Amino acid sequence: MACVTRLQGTLLLPGGAAHGSIEFGAQIERIEPGGAGVTAAGRARAPIICPGFIDVHVHGGDGGDTMDGPEGVRTLARLHARHGTTTILPTTMTNPWPRVMAALRGVREVMDEERAGGPFTGTPDILGAHLEGPFISPGKLGAQPPDDLPPDPALVAEVIALGVVKVVTLAPELEGAVQAAQAFARAGVRVSFGHTLATAEQAGSAVDAVLAAAGTPGFTHLYNAMTQLGSREPGVVGTALSRSDAFAELIFDRHHVHPVAFRAAVAAKPGRSLLITDAIRATGRGDGASELGGQSVTVAGGAARLADGTLAGSVLTMDLAVRNAVAAGLDLPAAVAMATATPADYLGLGDRGRLAVGARADLVVLDADLNVEGVYVRGRQLA
Repeated sequence: MACVTRLQGTLLLPGGAAHGSIEFGAQIERIEPGGAGVTAAGRARAPIICPGFIDVHVHGGDGGDTMDGPEGVRTLARLHARHGTTTILPTTMTNPWPRVMAALRGVREVMDEERAGGPFTGTPDILGAHLEGPFISPGKLGAQPPDDLPPDPALVAEVIALGVVKVVTLAPELEGAVQAAQAFARAGVRVSFGHTLATAEQAGSAVDAVLAAAGTPGFTHLYNAMTQLGSREPGVVGTALSRSDAFAELIFDRHHVHPVAFRAAVAAKPGRSLLITDAIRATGRGDGASELGGQSVTVAGGAARLADGTLAGSVLTMDLAVRNAVAAGLDLPAAVAMATATPADYLGLGDRGRLAVGARADLVVLDADLNVEGVYVRGRQLA
């Protein structure tokens, strides 16, 4: 008989928080709400049980990086699993094309090992990769190295044929970008617009093109590395905020996005704003020197920067992003949904992201201060 685990506490259910119990093996088998989910003081009863976090944009952690190949992917995945991430998209950097493809093949190798039913490695489900670069604007590289390329159809076809990319970042103003966006969309890849100097009109046309190809459009780390919102020049930010048919990532480490800007995005895009980490290899290692895409990075005070002061990814984890969202004024179910249900909807995943009978038993147990106490991937507890 398969082992069944039973947990009791505050359940963050699709309809809100409720005290109760949950039973699961590899899937959730039974949910029994009962009693109030919050105390008389308005705080959730501990422990708090929620769906596992889904991070669609993460470069590294604990010294590992997607660009390192399979062992780098395993290392970063283990670090983020300890912080509640149960589904993850290892994310590439703009680098010379052969190195980008080698990194994607590394992600594919780890995925294939997991699908083959090898020993449980204590890592999240690696669903695929996020290709961030090289199809980005040379004028909005941010912390990406200057190895950008136009989205040549042959390169796009090479990526699609590998079958590993689930999200791609594109600058819509590049020559051939709209055609590339539609090719990716037809292949089931989520097309996210970012690292761009596009106008609002160019961004809007690109969103329309993705929708016309039956795709799902998004925006990469909203507000960062894109044209800004003005009253007469709305920029890519304006398009992102105005489109209820597109998703948008937010790096809410309180360095990349101000709390007021964060709340504005959530208000403009309910159910379409998702938390990401954009974490780099320095995540979990404290302050000091590190590296991103071959560039020197210094971490100090919770921010990672290049020598010129440019923010270089983050050292954020998903549990901290949720805590930051709550501190910014969101209630706990709404904050958790930005890390669970919304990214699941973005990726078209009906089997996770919510506590529901029949869903994957990807679960996170939080204490009263929203620190991670336990993590389960398909019902198996991570050490």
